[in-house]
Amino acid sequence: MAMAVAAILMAAWLSYRLLVPPPLPHTATVFSAPADLPEFSLLDQYGNAFDRAAFAGQWSLVFFGFTHCPDICPLTLQLLVSARQQLDDAGHDPLPRIIFISVDPERDSPDVIGEYVSYFGDEIVAITGELDELRKLTGRLGIFFEKSPADNDDYSVDHSSAVLVLNPQGQFHALFSAPHKAENFSHDLPIIMAIR
Repeated sequence: MAMAVAAILMAAWLSYRLLVPPPLPHTATVFSAPADLPEFSLLDQYGNAFDRAAFAGQWSLVFFGFTHCPDICPLTLQLLVSARQQLDDAGHDPLPRIIFISVDPERDSPDVIGEYVSYFGDEIVAITGELDELRKLTGRLGIFFEKSPADNDDYSVDHSSAVLVLNPQGQFHALFSAPHKAENFSHDLPIIMAIR
């Protein structure tokens, strides 16, 4: 009798799982086949080498910007930090890393970019390096950036504002397009990180 009841309960549970689809991300685009990254060699804010293998081992939120950016970059970093805190408060584990990669290596040395991200907290990894090495990575990921001429010695850098999600295998797994909201990240990331 107990076996029959167990079988009925198991069949009911399986039926429920088949009829109720798993939750889907609201705003993120999740790729059916995550893309491998190219070989590249950059530096983190401490001057340590940062290459393709450094993305492996945990989920990462990757944003490309620059320290002289007046609005989009600081706002996006603040939203990512806020979303990560929301996930932490809700008990999600593991938490994704936040990685900020400079598209202005001419001005953004490891020291400069390290000081910049420190204003947003201790959890952000900052990356910079040679322009040619940076282009190897941005080219594969579809990230646009271009120096914008100015009348004086100062200049800006036009760049893509997407936030990329890399999986623990170091692959390009999903994408958040702008405009960004902290609640979009905190809603979608647990779903994305559960998709295998």
